[in-house]
Amino acid sequence: MNRLLKHVSVVVVSTFMMTSMLTHAASLPDFTELVEEASPAVVNISTEQAVATKASKGGQQLGPNSEELNEFFKHFFGQEPFGKQAPQQQNQRSSLGSGFIVSKDGYVLTNNHVIDGADIIHVRLSDRREYLAELVGTDARTDLALLKIDADNLPIVKMGDSDKLKPGQWVLAIGSPFGFDYTVTAGIVSATGRNLPSDNYVPFIQTDVAINPGNSGGPLFNLDGEVVGINSQIYTRSGGFMGVSFAIPSEVAMSVVDQLKSDGKVSRAWLGVLIQDVSNELAESFGLDRSNGALISRVLPDSPAEKAGLKSGDIILSFNGDLIAHSGELPYIVGQMKAGDKVNAKVYRDGREQTIAVTLEGRPNDTQTLAQTQQDQNRLGMIVGELPADMAKNFDIDNGVVIEQVLGGTAARNGLQQGDVITMLNGKRIESVADFTATAKAIPNDRSVPMRVIRQGYPMFIPFKIVE
Repeated sequence: MNRLLKHVSVVVVSTFMMTSMLTHAASLPDFTELVEEASPAVVNISTEQAVATKASKGGQQLGPNSEELNEFFKHFFGQEPFGKQAPQQQNQRSSLGSGFIVSKDGYVLTNNHVIDGADIIHVRLSDRREYLAELVGTDARTDLALLKIDADNLPIVKMGDSDKLKPGQWVLAIGSPFGFDYTVTAGIVSATGRNLPSDNYVPFIQTDVAINPGNSGGPLFNLDGEVVGINSQIYTRSGGFMGVSFAIPSEVAMSVVDQLKSDGKVSRAWLGVLIQDVSNELAESFGLDRSNGALISRVLPDSPAEKAGLKSGDIILSFNGDLIAHSGELPYIVGQMKAGDKVNAKVYRDGREQTIAVTLEGRPNDTQTLAQTQQDQNRLGMIVGELPADMAKNFDIDNGVVIEQVLGGTAARNGLQQGDVITMLNGKRIESVADFTATAKAIPNDRSVPMRVIRQGYPMFIPFKIVE
């Protein structure tokens, strides 16, 4: 009897497991119809560039315009990986990427880094037709490029609404990883609205779809066969796929496409502030009940922000009616607007909220000041900002600049921390970011100078040495 009961229980359990497996399999999506319909509008892109080359270590190079492997967020350039490079004076080298057709008369969308620096751009369709492409325009800030080929009645993709994407939804990519044309990979949306350190104007879609070199510029589809993103970046420590991929939302892309079609370039509004996130500690020090908004660490001279009366230490809680939960949301909101737009900024200042009217302007073409700021930050390994009034009051500090972020390098080696206030450097009193920048610039490399730092209210001197 016991043997019979045991046998029956095993059969019941086995049947239950088989039923569960079949039910689970039936719930998984079938992508075959989507791929058949969408593939004809996906294209392979290769480029040619006349360059002077040299032999690389081990006879290998990573590819055109490649960055160091330790780059935190690595743009992948779609080149056949680790190709042998013979040392010679001139060489034609090609990169491989992906793209897709957005109009029947031959407009093709891809990533800017796929075609950057190219002398000749080739577009190959799924039926093996090949065209030379004209570059209509590029937008480096969103990493998008619009091409035009001389053809009619082409298959096109259906564009979807990326704003409707939610984490957990299935998505699918079609592209040419490592040169393998029309490779299909699938996964889910891991997160939306991701802000990456190198791209402030794009709220990226994060997915776990397998993306590799050559997928750059290819489409990301939802289950309705609509393009909801353009595959652009991966997080990697090895140079290959690690389960974290990023796509440009279709809503951002099509806004760029419209401007590139009409003007050949993208124009954005400009506010003119340097900002940082509001941590829990900063929120408490300012008297905010929660850590939200964008804290202004610096107002650039002669900027719309300065003209409107925004100040260092202001926390922007909303802009043009859009709430700011994280500082990274502000550049995207501003970037979607146009020069001349008049908006209201709700800011938190001196313990109360107030509304400030701002008239936005076009982003200046001369980026020398911003480039110099970036160079200074890289040399010192940190980002500093003006000392907020509340912080100065709480710690009874008369002057100085606050370290907003430690990037590594010199700052990390000298033991500096986020939140430290630098009041004196090399015997000079520091009153502002401009003072600090000018003083630090005059410090020679490999020589220690005294730096006075206030950390959590306690002053100290440390030997500060810039090592390059």
